[in-house]
Amino acid sequence: MTNNALEFQHGIDVALLNGQYVDVFALLGMHSGDDGKSLVVRCFLRGALGVDVICMKTSRKVASLDKRNDQGLFSGKMGRRVKPFLYRLRVRYPLDIQEVIDPYQFSSLLEADDLYLFGEGHQQQSYQFLGANWRVNQGVTGVLFCVWAPNAQRVSLIGDFNHWDGAVNVMRQHLASGLWEIFIPQVSAGDHYKFEIVDANGQCIERADPYAKAMQSAPGNASIVAEQTPYDWQDKLWLKQRCDKVWHQAAMSTYEVHLGSWRRQGEDGADYLDYSELIKQLIPYVLEMGFTHLQLMPLSEYPFDGSWGYQPVGLYAPTYRFGDANGLKAFIDACHQAGIAVLLDWVPAHFPKDPHGLKQFDGTSLYEHDDPRQGEHPDWDTLIYNYERGEVQSYLLSNACYWLKEFHFDGLRLDAVSSMLYLDYSREAGQWLPNAYGGRENLAAIRFLQNLNQRLYQSFPGICMIAEESTAWPGVTHIIDKPLQAQESEQTANLGFGFKWNMGWMNDSLGYLSHESIHRRHHHHEFSFSLVYQYTEQFILALSHDEVVHGKGSLLHKMPGDDWQKFATLRAYYGFMWGHPGKKLLFMGGEFAQRDEWDHDVSLDWHLLQYPPHLGMQAWVKDLNKLYKASSALWLKDDEASGFSWLDCDNADSSIFSFIRHGSDPLVSSRDDLIFVVNMTPEVHHGFRVGLPQDGEYSEQLNSDSAFYGGSDVGNQGVINAKSYAYQGLPYSALITVPPLACLVIGKG
Repeated sequence: MTNNALEFQHGIDVALLNGQYVDVFALLGMHSGDDGKSLVVRCFLRGALGVDVICMKTSRKVASLDKRNDQGLFSGKMGRRVKPFLYRLRVRYPLDIQEVIDPYQFSSLLEADDLYLFGEGHQQQSYQFLGANWRVNQGVTGVLFCVWAPNAQRVSLIGDFNHWDGAVNVMRQHLASGLWEIFIPQVSAGDHYKFEIVDANGQCIERADPYAKAMQSAPGNASIVAEQTPYDWQDKLWLKQRCDKVWHQAAMSTYEVHLGSWRRQGEDGADYLDYSELIKQLIPYVLEMGFTHLQLMPLSEYPFDGSWGYQPVGLYAPTYRFGDANGLKAFIDACHQAGIAVLLDWVPAHFPKDPHGLKQFDGTSLYEHDDPRQGEHPDWDTLIYNYERGEVQSYLLSNACYWLKEFHFDGLRLDAVSSMLYLDYSREAGQWLPNAYGGRENLAAIRFLQNLNQRLYQSFPGICMIAEESTAWPGVTHIIDKPLQAQESEQTANLGFGFKWNMGWMNDSLGYLSHESIHRRHHHHEFSFSLVYQYTEQFILALSHDEVVHGKGSLLHKMPGDDWQKFATLRAYYGFMWGHPGKKLLFMGGEFAQRDEWDHDVSLDWHLLQYPPHLGMQAWVKDLNKLYKASSALWLKDDEASGFSWLDCDNADSSIFSFIRHGSDPLVSSRDDLIFVVNMTPEVHHGFRVGLPQDGEYSEQLNSDSAFYGGSDVGNQGVINAKSYAYQGLPYSALITVPPLACLVIGKG
């Protein structure tokens, strides 16, 4: 060998030793010999004394490789063999002999179509080839590891299976797509791994897998090779019936839950309920309370408990806190068999800066924008996804599909949509960059949301896509009639969500209730203003976790007055909420009037149910849900003006609101109508006249002041008789007693 050849070989040896040789698949593995008439196997096994090549088909030794240097490079010809074959390496170490299946003998498993769709931003199943996915390759079972790091100088797989040595499993680079991949046999479920990246700046860094389906808890934060055990779903009938469901014209009462603090177990109450216990305890409770939907706060892996899941690092990894992926599937399956739909909080608006996560993933701003005026959220100290990149779009789109397809969730509630729509969200002048046309709209994010909703509704019939959106953006829940054009910077784009949280109703109504009852007459129309814009969107009335944290106090303690007034006001408020057009959402604890502000570190105060006022509140919510589900007037026409009529919205002096919910066309029939009378002062009103659509006997179907709910038991003895006396635009009316701080529901049933 010439001096130049020796120097070249030495350079390769050093590069292999340090994990710096990138085109490793061209060197290692099985290749044709220089003469084209033989096969050569090369391998790099640090610390090995000798290596034999064993044919996997015959289990016979084919060749012993020559040791080329002391660092661990071996090579040798395969005798007279000229056709490639699968082989194992029998490796002799000073104290052990191991047999390994050489990963460098396998060709790439990536498909050209998948890579094209991934780069275009239209890939809905990128989690099936990115991350760690079990494969059977030429009869060999192993795991395909794949990661997107287009600006990395080198990427190695490190983990339990290779002693966390970055020189052992350098990955194959795909320059056109920016992907790196390697197929590793003899990997076990539960093995920990990360990607060791020589980044664009030459720094060696370690990153967790963005597509990991399981993750280690902090502070390790490694990715975990997930089990390949399939789950045997039993909810085929539910999914089939869901396809025909029109949620806009159906009952939808949602119980929002943080699984880590709904209820805890153990002697000191510090242990989470796992999914098997949640099946036994949470599902029967939701059924008992009459909720139709269960909404779970984010379950994608998050390292910091105090983020409640809203700063996820492992977007594809169900959190370890409550069990494994199959445990979550079993929980959702059980919900479906019990007739409960399950929604998931999903966070595509931002991600945290944890060093093992997405930030500067390959040494460059890959998932985020480089300019902090575009790439950082000042409120949350998080990073904003770069929706202009096709690969980022595919990452998020595929993740949404992952939860809906693999876990059978019935919909997603998107967190912080407002922050996605506006480039100047929570920013002062000079802290943001306008779009290409000088506007404040994030055009790339808008196109992403349009594409997301269109694809998900097409792929998963019957789901609900819900936006937490707090601005006046028009068309959040309108059908996408056209995609946003590049030149458009006005708020003209319909987003295609199914529902939007009515943040205006929540703010106005809670603001109204914060006033002492004697002063409410001066703020009367704050309570009714939501009906002015009710039919501009498909709304959900949400009293969520955000209203009972960060010093805001519990719902009960938002109500002024003494304890009796607090409970009475909250019961009346719930009655108004259930009567108001729009679907319903209530955060856990609100149904029994939790006294303390929500704390994610402890269980709800279930012991309060030993006290009559709390037990009465729980019974009131239960009966509201019962009436709600049984009465089409309360949900069939949530999005039609013909489903609601004010009787009186101007009685500020008495702070009384009265209205009718119509179950059918009021010009044709009023048999199913429900009349609501809501009194927001402690004054009792005798001989209060209310208009009614029919004559005859009406029943007092619900009265929040009943002693059964903890009230003063003022009412109408359950029966109201209409007289032929026109009032409030109706041909009949009745004189009733209106209880203090209460909600009456009157109907023909």
